[in-house]
Amino acid sequence: MTTTRTLPTTDDLRARARAALKRIGVSVPEGTDFAARTPITGDELFGLAAAGPADTEAAIAATREAFLTWRTTPAPRRGELVRRLGELLRDHKSDLADLITIEAGKIRSEALGEVQEMIDICDFAVGLSRQLYGRTIASERPGHRLAETWHPLGVVGVISAFNFPAAVWSWNTAVALACGDTVIWKPSELTPLISLACDRLLDQAAEDVGVPRDVHRLLLGDRAIGEQLVDDARIALVSATGSTRMGREVGPRVAARFGRSLLELGGNNAAVVAPSADLDLAVQGIVFAAAGTAGQRCTTLRRLIVHRDIADTLIARLTAAYAKLPIGDPFDESTLVGPLITTKALDGMQDALTRAQAQGGKILAGGGRRLADAAPRAAYVEPVIVRVDEQTEVVREETFAPVLYVLTYDSLAEAIALHNDVPQGLSSSIFTRDQQEAELFLSAEGSDCGIANVNIGTSGAEIGGAFGGEKETGGGRESGSDAWRAYMRPATNTINYSGRLALAQNVSFL
Repeated sequence: MTTTRTLPTTDDLRARARAALKRIGVSVPEGTDFAARTPITGDELFGLAAAGPADTEAAIAATREAFLTWRTTPAPRRGELVRRLGELLRDHKSDLADLITIEAGKIRSEALGEVQEMIDICDFAVGLSRQLYGRTIASERPGHRLAETWHPLGVVGVISAFNFPAAVWSWNTAVALACGDTVIWKPSELTPLISLACDRLLDQAAEDVGVPRDVHRLLLGDRAIGEQLVDDARIALVSATGSTRMGREVGPRVAARFGRSLLELGGNNAAVVAPSADLDLAVQGIVFAAAGTAGQRCTTLRRLIVHRDIADTLIARLTAAYAKLPIGDPFDESTLVGPLITTKALDGMQDALTRAQAQGGKILAGGGRRLADAAPRAAYVEPVIVRVDEQTEVVREETFAPVLYVLTYDSLAEAIALHNDVPQGLSSSIFTRDQQEAELFLSAEGSDCGIANVNIGTSGAEIGGAFGGEKETGGGRESGSDAWRAYMRPATNTINYSGRLALAQNVSFL
Protein backbone atom coordinates (compact mmCIF):
# COMPACT_ATOMS: atom_id res chain seq x y z
CA MET A 1 0.00 0.00 0.00
CA THR A 2 1.37 3.37 -1.04
CA THR A 3 0.99 6.77 0.59
CA THR A 4 -0.04 9.70 -1.61
CA ARG A 5 1.52 13.15 -1.64
CA THR A 6 1.85 15.50 1.31
CA LEU A 7 -1.39 16.37 3.05
CA PRO A 8 -2.89 19.85 2.66
CA THR A 9 -2.54 22.12 5.66
CA THR A 10 -5.46 22.90 7.92
CA ASP A 11 -5.24 26.53 6.78
CA ASP A 12 -5.56 25.39 3.17
CA LEU A 13 -8.62 23.29 4.02
CA ARG A 14 -10.15 26.09 6.04
CA ALA A 15 -9.74 28.49 3.12
CA ARG A 16 -11.14 25.96 0.69
CA ALA A 17 -14.18 25.34 2.88
CA ARG A 18 -14.74 29.07 3.34
CA ALA A 19 -14.57 29.64 -0.42
CA ALA A 20 -17.01 26.82 -1.18
CA LEU A 21 -19.46 28.08 1.43
CA LYS A 22 -19.21 31.62 0.09
CA ARG A 23 -20.02 30.51 -3.46
CA ILE A 24 -23.05 28.63 -2.13
CA GLY A 25 -24.15 31.69 -0.18
CA VAL A 26 -23.29 30.64 3.37
CA SER A 27 -21.53 33.01 5.73
CA VAL A 28 -19.34 30.95 7.99
CA PRO A 29 -21.10 31.13 11.37
CA GLU A 30 -19.27 31.80 14.58
CA GLY A 31 -19.78 30.14 17.92
CA THR A 32 -18.13 28.27 20.73
CA ASP A 33 -20.53 25.38 21.34
CA PHE A 34 -18.74 22.92 19.07
CA ALA A 35 -16.39 22.91 16.10
CA ALA A 36 -16.39 21.86 12.50
CA ARG A 37 -13.31 19.72 11.97
CA THR A 38 -11.60 17.83 9.17
CA PRO A 39 -10.43 14.21 9.33
CA ILE A 40 -7.79 15.03 6.70
CA THR A 41 -5.60 16.63 9.35
CA GLY A 42 -7.70 15.96 12.44
CA ASP A 43 -7.86 19.66 13.22
CA GLU A 44 -10.70 22.07 13.91
CA LEU A 45 -11.82 24.49 11.20
CA PHE A 46 -14.48 26.79 12.62
CA GLY A 47 -16.26 27.25 15.93
CA LEU A 48 -20.03 26.93 15.64
CA ALA A 49 -23.13 27.69 17.64
CA ALA A 50 -25.50 24.83 18.51
CA ALA A 51 -29.27 24.90 18.65
CA GLY A 52 -30.79 24.68 22.11
CA PRO A 53 -34.13 23.32 23.34
CA ALA A 54 -35.90 26.60 22.54
CA ASP A 55 -34.54 26.56 18.98
CA THR A 56 -35.72 23.01 18.51
CA GLU A 57 -39.17 23.87 19.87
CA ALA A 58 -39.40 26.84 17.52
CA ALA A 59 -38.39 24.67 14.54
CA ILE A 60 -40.99 22.03 15.39
CA ALA A 61 -43.72 24.65 15.76
CA ALA A 62 -42.76 26.40 12.51
CA THR A 63 -42.58 23.24 10.40
CA ARG A 64 -45.83 21.96 11.88
CA GLU A 65 -47.56 25.24 10.98
CA ALA A 66 -46.03 25.16 7.49
CA PHE A 67 -47.26 21.58 7.02
CA LEU A 68 -50.88 22.67 7.38
CA THR A 69 -50.49 24.67 4.17
CA TRP A 70 -47.91 22.53 2.40
CA ARG A 71 -50.09 19.41 2.59
CA THR A 72 -52.80 21.15 0.50
CA THR A 73 -50.34 22.41 -2.11
CA PRO A 74 -50.79 20.36 -5.30
CA ALA A 75 -48.13 17.66 -5.50
CA PRO A 76 -46.75 18.81 -8.90
CA ARG A 77 -46.32 22.27 -7.39
CA ARG A 78 -44.40 20.69 -4.51
CA GLY A 79 -42.29 18.98 -7.13
CA GLU A 80 -41.23 22.39 -8.48
CA LEU A 81 -39.38 23.04 -5.22
CA VAL A 82 -37.52 19.75 -5.52
CA ARG A 83 -36.75 20.42 -9.18
CA ARG A 84 -35.19 23.77 -8.30
CA LEU A 85 -33.16 22.17 -5.51
CA GLY A 86 -31.80 19.65 -8.02
CA GLU A 87 -30.79 22.47 -10.35
CA LEU A 88 -28.92 24.26 -7.58
CA LEU A 89 -27.18 21.02 -6.59
CA ARG A 90 -25.98 20.72 -10.19
CA ASP A 91 -24.72 24.31 -10.15
CA HIS A 92 -22.75 23.74 -6.95
CA LYS A 93 -21.70 20.12 -7.40
CA SER A 94 -17.97 20.80 -7.09
CA ASP A 95 -18.33 23.03 -4.02
CA LEU A 96 -20.55 20.51 -2.25
CA ALA A 97 -18.09 17.73 -3.04
CA ASP A 98 -15.29 19.85 -1.58
CA LEU A 99 -17.18 20.19 1.69
CA ILE A 100 -17.93 16.45 1.82
CA THR A 101 -14.25 15.65 1.31
CA ILE A 102 -13.14 18.21 3.89
CA GLU A 103 -15.57 17.04 6.58
CA ALA A 104 -16.03 13.31 5.87
CA GLY A 105 -12.68 12.53 4.24
CA LYS A 106 -14.14 10.96 1.11
CA ILE A 107 -11.96 10.74 -1.97
CA ARG A 108 -12.92 13.13 -4.73
CA SER A 109 -14.78 10.68 -6.98
CA GLU A 110 -16.87 9.40 -4.07
CA ALA A 111 -17.69 12.92 -2.90
CA LEU A 112 -18.81 13.87 -6.40
CA GLY A 113 -20.77 10.62 -6.53
CA GLU A 114 -22.60 11.54 -3.35
CA VAL A 115 -23.67 14.88 -4.81
CA GLN A 116 -24.78 13.11 -7.99
CA GLU A 117 -26.90 10.83 -5.80
CA MET A 118 -28.59 13.92 -4.39
CA ILE A 119 -29.30 15.18 -7.89
CA ASP A 120 -30.66 11.79 -8.91
CA ILE A 121 -33.09 11.58 -5.99
CA CYS A 122 -34.35 15.07 -6.78
CA ASP A 123 -35.07 13.91 -10.34
CA PHE A 124 -36.84 10.86 -8.95
CA ALA A 125 -38.92 12.91 -6.50
CA VAL A 126 -39.97 15.40 -9.18
CA GLY A 127 -41.43 12.52 -11.19
CA LEU A 128 -42.91 11.09 -8.03
CA SER A 129 -44.83 14.30 -7.44
CA ARG A 130 -47.06 13.28 -10.38
CA GLN A 131 -47.20 9.59 -9.45
CA LEU A 132 -48.48 9.39 -5.87
CA TYR A 133 -50.89 6.71 -6.95
CA GLY A 134 -53.65 5.09 -4.95
CA ARG A 135 -55.90 2.38 -6.36
CA THR A 136 -59.50 1.45 -7.04
CA ILE A 137 -60.72 -1.77 -5.40
CA ALA A 138 -63.70 -3.86 -6.38
CA SER A 139 -66.57 -3.68 -3.89
CA GLU A 140 -68.82 -6.61 -2.92
CA ARG A 141 -71.81 -4.23 -2.77
CA PRO A 142 -73.70 -3.02 -5.84
CA GLY A 143 -73.35 0.69 -6.49
CA HIS A 144 -70.28 1.01 -4.31
CA ARG A 145 -66.61 1.67 -5.00
CA LEU A 146 -63.58 1.16 -2.77
CA ALA A 147 -60.54 3.37 -3.16
CA GLU A 148 -57.13 3.73 -1.56
CA THR A 149 -55.79 7.26 -1.26
CA TRP A 150 -52.54 8.60 0.18
CA HIS A 151 -52.14 11.80 2.18
CA PRO A 152 -49.17 13.74 3.57
CA LEU A 153 -48.02 12.49 6.95
CA GLY A 154 -46.75 15.56 8.80
CA VAL A 155 -43.36 16.79 10.03
CA VAL A 156 -40.48 14.41 9.28
CA GLY A 157 -37.47 14.50 11.61
CA VAL A 158 -34.30 13.42 9.80
CA ILE A 159 -31.33 12.35 11.93
CA SER A 160 -28.36 11.56 9.68
CA ALA A 161 -24.85 10.19 10.07
CA PHE A 162 -21.42 11.46 8.99
CA ASN A 163 -20.62 8.90 6.32
CA PHE A 164 -23.22 10.09 3.81
CA PRO A 165 -23.67 13.57 5.25
CA ALA A 166 -25.72 14.95 2.36
CA ALA A 167 -27.13 12.02 0.37
CA VAL A 168 -29.19 10.50 3.19
CA TRP A 169 -30.68 13.91 3.94
CA SER A 170 -31.63 14.27 0.28
CA TRP A 171 -33.22 10.79 0.13
CA ASN A 172 -35.55 11.79 2.92
CA THR A 173 -36.06 15.45 2.14
CA ALA A 174 -36.70 15.30 -1.61
CA VAL A 175 -39.24 12.51 -1.21
CA ALA A 176 -40.86 13.96 1.93
CA LEU A 177 -41.32 17.38 0.33
CA ALA A 178 -42.84 15.86 -2.80
CA CYS A 179 -45.20 13.85 -0.58
CA GLY A 180 -46.38 17.01 1.18
CA ASP A 181 -44.42 16.71 4.42
CA THR A 182 -42.19 19.30 6.05
CA VAL A 183 -38.73 18.41 7.36
CA ILE A 184 -36.48 19.11 10.34
CA TRP A 185 -32.89 17.96 9.90
CA LYS A 186 -30.50 17.11 12.71
CA PRO A 187 -27.23 16.15 10.98
CA SER A 188 -24.13 14.61 12.50
CA GLU A 189 -22.05 16.99 14.61
CA LEU A 190 -19.10 15.81 12.51
CA THR A 191 -20.43 17.30 9.27
CA PRO A 192 -22.05 20.70 9.98
CA LEU A 193 -20.59 22.62 7.02
CA ILE A 194 -22.10 20.46 4.27
CA SER A 195 -25.36 20.60 6.25
CA LEU A 196 -25.32 24.40 6.25
CA ALA A 197 -24.65 24.35 2.51
CA CYS A 198 -27.54 21.98 1.74
CA ASP A 199 -29.90 23.98 3.95
CA ARG A 200 -28.92 27.21 2.19
CA LEU A 201 -29.55 25.72 -1.25
CA LEU A 202 -32.98 24.48 -0.19
CA ASP A 203 -33.74 27.94 1.21
CA GLN A 204 -32.68 29.41 -2.13
CA ALA A 205 -34.86 26.95 -4.00
CA ALA A 206 -37.83 27.84 -1.80
CA GLU A 207 -37.26 31.55 -2.40
CA ASP A 208 -36.94 31.00 -6.16
CA VAL A 209 -40.27 29.15 -6.46
CA GLY A 210 -42.15 31.14 -3.83
CA VAL A 211 -42.37 28.56 -1.05
CA PRO A 212 -42.11 29.50 2.65
CA ARG A 213 -38.73 28.49 4.11
CA ASP A 214 -40.41 26.79 7.06
CA VAL A 215 -41.03 23.68 4.99
CA HIS A 216 -37.48 22.83 6.12
CA ARG A 217 -35.39 23.65 9.18
CA LEU A 218 -31.81 22.72 10.11
CA LEU A 219 -30.71 22.19 13.71
CA LEU A 220 -26.99 21.86 14.45
CA GLY A 221 -25.90 20.40 17.75
CA ASP A 222 -25.65 17.34 19.94
CA ARG A 223 -27.88 14.34 20.59
CA ALA A 224 -30.21 16.35 22.82
CA ILE A 225 -31.76 17.78 19.65
CA GLY A 226 -32.39 14.31 18.30
CA GLU A 227 -33.92 13.22 21.59
CA GLN A 228 -36.29 16.18 21.52
CA LEU A 229 -37.39 15.24 17.99
CA VAL A 230 -37.78 11.59 18.96
CA ASP A 231 -40.02 12.41 21.93
CA ASP A 232 -42.23 15.10 20.38
CA ALA A 233 -45.64 13.90 19.18
CA ARG A 234 -45.68 16.62 16.50
CA ILE A 235 -42.93 14.75 14.65
CA ALA A 236 -44.95 12.27 12.61
CA LEU A 237 -41.96 10.28 11.33
CA VAL A 238 -38.44 10.01 12.69
CA SER A 239 -36.02 8.84 10.01
CA ALA A 240 -32.79 7.95 11.79
CA THR A 241 -29.55 6.65 10.29
CA GLY A 242 -26.82 5.36 12.58
CA SER A 243 -25.74 2.47 14.74
CA THR A 244 -27.90 -0.37 15.98
CA ARG A 245 -27.31 0.96 19.49
CA MET A 246 -28.86 4.26 18.45
CA GLY A 247 -31.79 2.45 16.85
CA ARG A 248 -32.49 0.53 20.05
CA GLU A 249 -33.03 3.88 21.75
CA VAL A 250 -34.93 5.67 19.00
CA GLY A 251 -37.38 2.92 18.01
CA PRO A 252 -38.97 2.26 21.41
CA ARG A 253 -39.19 5.95 22.30
CA VAL A 254 -41.00 6.83 19.09
CA ALA A 255 -43.24 3.77 19.42
CA ALA A 256 -44.10 4.76 23.00
CA ARG A 257 -45.89 7.83 21.67
CA PHE A 258 -47.35 5.87 18.71
CA GLY A 259 -45.18 7.72 16.21
CA ARG A 260 -43.53 6.22 13.16
CA SER A 261 -39.84 5.53 12.74
CA LEU A 262 -37.74 4.68 9.71
CA LEU A 263 -34.47 3.13 10.88
CA GLU A 264 -31.33 2.61 8.81
CA LEU A 265 -28.89 0.95 11.20
CA GLY A 266 -25.86 -1.32 11.18
CA GLY A 267 -24.68 -3.62 8.44
CA ASN A 268 -22.36 -6.65 8.55
CA ASN A 269 -22.40 -7.31 4.85
CA ALA A 270 -21.06 -10.41 3.15
CA ALA A 271 -20.25 -11.63 -0.33
CA VAL A 272 -20.22 -15.26 -1.35
CA VAL A 273 -17.66 -16.19 -4.03
CA ALA A 274 -18.59 -19.40 -5.82
CA PRO A 275 -16.19 -21.69 -7.74
CA SER A 276 -17.63 -20.49 -11.05
CA ALA A 277 -17.06 -16.80 -10.26
CA ASP A 278 -15.24 -14.47 -12.65
CA LEU A 279 -12.33 -13.68 -10.35
CA ASP A 280 -11.31 -10.54 -12.23
CA LEU A 281 -14.79 -9.15 -11.66
CA ALA A 282 -14.90 -10.41 -8.08
CA VAL A 283 -11.60 -8.80 -7.10
CA GLN A 284 -12.70 -5.41 -8.42
CA GLY A 285 -16.06 -5.62 -6.69
CA ILE A 286 -14.61 -6.86 -3.40
CA VAL A 287 -11.85 -4.27 -3.14
CA PHE A 288 -14.17 -1.32 -3.74
CA ALA A 289 -16.86 -2.68 -1.39
CA ALA A 290 -14.36 -3.45 1.38
CA ALA A 291 -11.90 -0.54 1.13
CA GLY A 292 -13.99 2.24 -0.43
CA THR A 293 -14.82 5.17 1.87
CA ALA A 294 -12.18 3.68 4.19
CA GLY A 295 -14.70 1.02 5.18
CA GLN A 296 -17.13 3.61 6.53
CA ARG A 297 -20.27 2.74 4.59
CA CYS A 298 -23.19 0.91 6.13
CA THR A 299 -22.95 -1.29 3.01
CA THR A 300 -19.19 -1.89 3.32
CA LEU A 301 -18.17 -5.50 2.67
CA ARG A 302 -17.06 -6.92 6.02
CA ARG A 303 -17.24 -10.68 5.46
CA LEU A 304 -16.03 -12.66 2.45
CA ILE A 305 -17.30 -16.24 2.20
CA VAL A 306 -15.20 -18.07 -0.40
CA HIS A 307 -15.44 -21.61 -1.72
CA ARG A 308 -12.57 -23.64 -0.35
CA ASP A 309 -11.34 -24.66 -3.82
CA ILE A 310 -10.62 -21.07 -4.88
CA ALA A 311 -9.86 -19.45 -1.53
CA ASP A 312 -6.07 -19.40 -1.81
CA THR A 313 -6.15 -18.05 -5.35
CA LEU A 314 -8.64 -15.30 -4.51
CA ILE A 315 -6.87 -14.31 -1.29
CA ALA A 316 -3.55 -14.01 -3.16
CA ARG A 317 -5.15 -11.71 -5.72
CA LEU A 318 -6.84 -9.62 -3.04
CA THR A 319 -3.66 -9.17 -1.00
CA ALA A 320 -1.86 -8.09 -4.18
CA ALA A 321 -4.61 -5.56 -4.92
CA TYR A 322 -4.55 -4.26 -1.34
CA ALA A 323 -0.80 -3.76 -1.55
CA LYS A 324 -1.32 -1.25 -4.36
CA LEU A 325 -4.06 0.84 -2.71
CA PRO A 326 -2.96 4.51 -2.50
CA ILE A 327 -3.74 5.94 0.95
CA GLY A 328 -3.70 9.60 1.92
CA ASP A 329 -4.97 12.99 0.84
CA PRO A 330 -8.52 12.48 -0.45
CA PHE A 331 -8.17 15.53 -2.72
CA ASP A 332 -5.33 13.79 -4.58
CA GLU A 333 -6.88 12.19 -7.66
CA SER A 334 -4.68 9.12 -7.25
CA THR A 335 -5.87 8.38 -3.70
CA LEU A 336 -8.33 5.51 -3.20
CA VAL A 337 -8.41 5.37 0.61
CA GLY A 338 -8.82 8.51 2.68
CA PRO A 339 -8.87 8.88 6.46
CA LEU A 340 -11.14 7.40 9.08
CA ILE A 341 -13.46 10.01 10.52
CA THR A 342 -11.70 10.22 13.93
CA THR A 343 -8.95 8.58 15.93
CA LYS A 344 -11.75 7.01 17.99
CA ALA A 345 -12.65 5.02 14.87
CA LEU A 346 -9.01 3.96 14.65
CA ASP A 347 -9.15 2.74 18.26
CA GLY A 348 -12.25 0.71 17.41
CA MET A 349 -10.51 -0.86 14.43
CA GLN A 350 -7.40 -1.76 16.41
CA ASP A 351 -9.50 -3.23 19.20
CA ALA A 352 -11.39 -5.38 16.69
CA LEU A 353 -8.14 -6.66 15.16
CA THR A 354 -6.74 -7.50 18.60
CA ARG A 355 -9.89 -9.43 19.45
CA ALA A 356 -9.96 -11.17 16.07
CA GLN A 357 -6.39 -12.41 16.55
CA ALA A 358 -7.19 -13.55 20.08
CA GLN A 359 -10.12 -15.51 18.64
CA GLY A 360 -7.90 -17.29 16.09
CA GLY A 361 -7.83 -14.82 13.19
CA LYS A 362 -4.71 -14.22 11.10
CA ILE A 363 -3.95 -10.87 9.46
CA LEU A 364 -3.04 -11.46 5.81
CA ALA A 365 -2.66 -7.88 4.58
CA GLY A 366 -2.74 -4.34 5.91
CA GLY A 367 -3.75 -3.14 9.33
CA GLY A 368 -1.06 -0.52 9.84
CA ARG A 369 -1.39 3.20 10.43
CA ARG A 370 -0.16 5.76 7.90
CA LEU A 371 0.81 9.44 8.05
CA ALA A 372 0.86 9.49 11.84
CA ASP A 373 3.86 11.84 11.85
CA ALA A 374 2.37 14.21 9.29
CA ALA A 375 -1.08 14.26 10.90
CA PRO A 376 -1.04 12.84 14.44
CA ARG A 377 -4.66 13.86 15.07
CA ALA A 378 -5.86 12.15 11.87
CA ALA A 379 -6.40 8.42 11.33
CA TYR A 380 -5.11 6.96 8.06
CA VAL A 381 -5.07 3.16 8.03
CA GLU A 382 -4.29 0.32 5.69
CA PRO A 383 -7.38 -1.70 4.79
CA VAL A 384 -6.91 -5.12 6.34
CA ILE A 385 -7.74 -8.71 5.39
CA VAL A 386 -8.14 -11.22 8.23
CA ARG A 387 -8.46 -14.98 7.69
CA VAL A 388 -10.80 -16.64 10.20
CA ASP A 389 -11.97 -20.22 10.60
CA GLU A 390 -15.37 -19.39 12.05
CA GLN A 391 -17.74 -16.50 12.74
CA THR A 392 -16.54 -15.58 16.17
CA GLU A 393 -18.03 -12.82 18.30
CA VAL A 394 -15.98 -10.02 16.71
CA VAL A 395 -16.79 -11.22 13.19
CA ARG A 396 -20.49 -11.03 13.97
CA GLU A 397 -20.16 -7.38 15.01
CA GLU A 398 -19.96 -4.33 12.76
CA THR A 399 -16.60 -2.56 12.94
CA PHE A 400 -16.89 0.75 11.09
CA ALA A 401 -13.49 0.55 9.43
CA PRO A 402 -11.88 -1.30 6.47
CA VAL A 403 -11.66 -4.75 8.06
CA LEU A 404 -12.49 -7.73 5.82
CA TYR A 405 -12.88 -11.18 7.39
CA VAL A 406 -12.43 -14.16 5.06
CA LEU A 407 -14.18 -17.49 5.69
CA THR A 408 -14.41 -20.59 3.53
CA TYR A 409 -17.27 -22.95 2.65
CA ASP A 410 -17.84 -26.25 0.88
CA SER A 411 -21.52 -26.14 -0.14
CA LEU A 412 -23.76 -23.24 -1.11
CA ALA A 413 -26.15 -24.16 1.69
CA GLU A 414 -23.25 -23.78 4.14
CA ALA A 415 -22.32 -20.43 2.59
CA ILE A 416 -25.85 -19.08 2.90
CA ALA A 417 -26.08 -20.28 6.49
CA LEU A 418 -22.82 -18.47 7.32
CA HIS A 419 -24.01 -15.41 5.43
CA ASN A 420 -27.28 -15.17 7.37
CA ASP A 421 -25.83 -16.04 10.78
CA VAL A 422 -25.29 -12.45 11.94
CA PRO A 423 -27.70 -10.04 13.64
CA GLN A 424 -27.58 -7.49 10.80
CA GLY A 425 -29.30 -7.77 7.43
CA LEU A 426 -28.50 -4.87 5.11
CA SER A 427 -26.57 -5.74 1.93
CA SER A 428 -25.27 -8.95 0.36
CA SER A 429 -23.89 -10.33 -2.87
CA ILE A 430 -22.80 -13.46 -4.65
CA PHE A 431 -20.21 -13.78 -7.38
CA THR A 432 -21.11 -16.69 -9.64
CA ARG A 433 -21.68 -17.62 -13.28
CA ASP A 434 -24.06 -20.40 -12.25
CA GLN A 435 -27.62 -19.18 -12.76
CA GLN A 436 -29.04 -21.73 -10.34
CA GLU A 437 -26.71 -20.50 -7.58
CA ALA A 438 -27.60 -16.89 -8.32
CA GLU A 439 -31.33 -17.52 -8.26
CA LEU A 440 -31.08 -19.53 -5.04
CA PHE A 441 -29.17 -16.71 -3.38
CA LEU A 442 -31.91 -14.26 -4.35
CA SER A 443 -34.75 -16.54 -3.28
CA ALA A 444 -36.59 -16.74 0.03
CA GLU A 445 -34.14 -19.44 1.19
CA GLY A 446 -31.12 -17.35 0.21
CA SER A 447 -29.87 -14.00 1.49
CA ASP A 448 -31.95 -12.57 4.34
CA CYS A 449 -30.85 -9.01 3.61
CA GLY A 450 -32.81 -6.08 2.26
CA ILE A 451 -30.32 -5.79 -0.62
CA ALA A 452 -29.10 -8.86 -2.52
CA ASN A 453 -26.80 -8.55 -5.54
CA VAL A 454 -25.30 -10.83 -8.15
CA ASN A 455 -21.83 -10.19 -9.57
CA ILE A 456 -21.39 -6.80 -7.95
CA GLY A 457 -20.26 -5.90 -4.45
CA THR A 458 -22.38 -4.87 -1.50
CA SER A 459 -21.81 -1.11 -1.93
CA GLY A 460 -23.03 1.38 -4.50
CA ALA A 461 -26.84 1.18 -4.56
CA GLU A 462 -28.75 3.21 -7.15
CA ILE A 463 -31.54 5.54 -6.06
CA GLY A 464 -34.17 3.77 -8.18
CA GLY A 465 -34.45 0.86 -5.77
CA ALA A 466 -35.57 1.12 -2.16
CA PHE A 467 -32.64 1.11 0.26
CA GLY A 468 -32.75 -0.62 3.63
CA GLY A 469 -32.33 -3.86 5.51
CA GLU A 470 -33.80 -6.39 7.89
CA LYS A 471 -33.12 -7.67 11.41
CA GLU A 472 -30.94 -5.27 13.42
CA THR A 473 -30.58 -3.04 10.37
CA GLY A 474 -33.99 -1.72 11.33
CA GLY A 475 -36.37 -2.62 8.51
CA GLY A 476 -36.65 0.88 7.05
CA ARG A 477 -36.75 1.73 3.35
CA GLU A 478 -35.54 4.99 1.83
CA SER A 479 -34.84 6.41 -1.62
CA GLY A 480 -36.57 4.80 -4.62
CA SER A 481 -39.21 2.25 -5.55
CA ASP A 482 -42.23 2.63 -3.23
CA ALA A 483 -40.24 3.94 -0.24
CA TRP A 484 -42.35 7.10 -0.58
CA ARG A 485 -45.19 5.32 1.22
CA ALA A 486 -43.32 5.67 4.52
CA TYR A 487 -43.79 9.44 4.24
CA MET A 488 -47.56 9.30 3.67
CA ARG A 489 -50.61 7.86 5.37
CA PRO A 490 -53.07 5.62 3.50
CA ALA A 491 -56.82 5.96 3.72
CA THR A 492 -59.37 3.39 2.52
CA ASN A 493 -62.49 5.06 1.09
CA THR A 494 -65.91 3.55 0.45
CA ILE A 495 -68.12 5.53 -1.95
CA ASN A 496 -71.82 4.65 -2.11
CA TYR A 497 -73.52 5.87 -5.27
CA SER A 498 -76.37 3.33 -5.23
CA GLY A 499 -78.93 5.49 -3.46
CA ARG A 500 -79.52 2.90 -0.74
CA LEU A 501 -77.61 1.62 2.26
CA ALA A 502 -76.12 -1.84 1.86
CA LEU A 503 -73.96 -3.27 4.64
CA ALA A 504 -70.93 -5.45 3.99
CA GLN A 505 -71.05 -9.21 4.56
CA ASN A 506 -74.85 -9.07 3.95
CA VAL A 507 -75.43 -7.73 7.46
CA SER A 508 -79.05 -6.65 8.06
CA PHE A 509 -79.65 -4.05 10.77
CA LEU A 510 -82.70 -1.89 10.00
